[in-house]
Amino acid sequence: MSSTPPPGFHDDTPAGPHGDRYGDPYGGSSSGSGHSDAYGDRQAPPRPQPDRPEKQRRRTGLAAAVVLTSLLVGGGAGLGGAAVWDATHDEPAGTSSASSPATSTVADQTTSPAADGSVESVAQKVLPSVVKIDVTGQEGTASGSGIILSADGTILTNNHVVELAESGGTLEVSFADGSSADAEVLGTDPLTDTAVIQASDVSDLTAATIGKSANLGVGEGVVAVGSPFGLDATVTSGIVSALDRPVNVGSDDEGNSTTYPAIQTDAAINPGNSGGPLVDMTGAVVGINSSIRTAASQSPFGSSEPSGSIGLGFAIPIDEVMPIVDQMAAGETPTHARLGIRVGDAEDGAEVVQVTEGSTADQAGMEAGDVITAIDGQRIAGGDSLVATIRSYRPGDTVTVTWERDGEPQDAQVTLDSDATEG
Repeated sequence: MSSTPPPGFHDDTPAGPHGDRYGDPYGGSSSGSGHSDAYGDRQAPPRPQPDRPEKQRRRTGLAAAVVLTSLLVGGGAGLGGAAVWDATHDEPAGTSSASSPATSTVADQTTSPAADGSVESVAQKVLPSVVKIDVTGQEGTASGSGIILSADGTILTNNHVVELAESGGTLEVSFADGSSADAEVLGTDPLTDTAVIQASDVSDLTAATIGKSANLGVGEGVVAVGSPFGLDATVTSGIVSALDRPVNVGSDDEGNSTTYPAIQTDAAINPGNSGGPLVDMTGAVVGINSSIRTAASQSPFGSSEPSGSIGLGFAIPIDEVMPIVDQMAAGETPTHARLGIRVGDAEDGAEVVQVTEGSTADQAGMEAGDVITAIDGQRIAGGDSLVATIRSYRPGDTVTVTWERDGEPQDAQVTLDSDATEG
């Protein structure tokens, strides 16, 4: 009934924003066990929290042991390596120090256009559509990234980037041409960790091209763009390492989890990258960079600190969130699909803990104790897997649910409910 992350890793935590209130930019921890509510969201029991501002404490990741790697060793290898090179490349005894110094040949290179499909060509296309977002609130300052959706300044980012500005805070957006503008929040959706903001008094911006995350394949090249640690216009590249990876970055005070079927990538993503685009090799946005796993590192003073990217980055698939983005941009309340059950982990799927009376699951005949094993033929490995899969659909979609009761398989076609009708 519990789901424990592998030893040696912090669980998936927001990749940003980077700033004062993110002294521990990788979030807190929770037990990783619990149940979901009628959304299919997982609930974690109360647990000790790190000493940090209240707003940060509301949404936390899962607890795990950490692997102690050493930045001192890595840093020493850089500095010490140079020192060793100097010590072992002294001139031989008897060599005159007055000998003529060697000179380097200067190559006569010309600038050539970036090849189609290269990281360089992708960067040239995407950089004008990516912004840095600086956030100031009562709890401090932070920064993240965003994706330009319209020429007049509609911008997509993560909810955890802008939530610091909820109570009277401010947002400032910096563009690729060096200009900046104030911005306001149009809408937020904690359940998918997305937000839409509007920059003031801007025009003729370069909107990003929105692609199809459904067309991605494992091993395909991708590029991440953003402002890690406040370093704007940073470009990194890698591949799609996995698809539909269930990622749960925590839950709010009501037990509603932020869980999504992530694109996993080894492109370097760090605090401050959050809200920036993950793009395919045509430069089309296929995901929103949102969270990472990190190993801890040992500081020279004996304390354990997060190490940054270790090649395990996660992006929210763009296909799943664009309908919600459209709702937020229009000033509407985002809606989400749900089965109407609470679930926990089981050995072979997601165990139904409670069925909401009158819900689509109730009408399909599901009962507490049933174990859901597949949605539309896609295997369900646990509670987070079920939540992430259902979140990839929209209210009103029809899906086939497969479950087991006393070892006997059953299935039914159901029409997914909407949380807009809750209560």
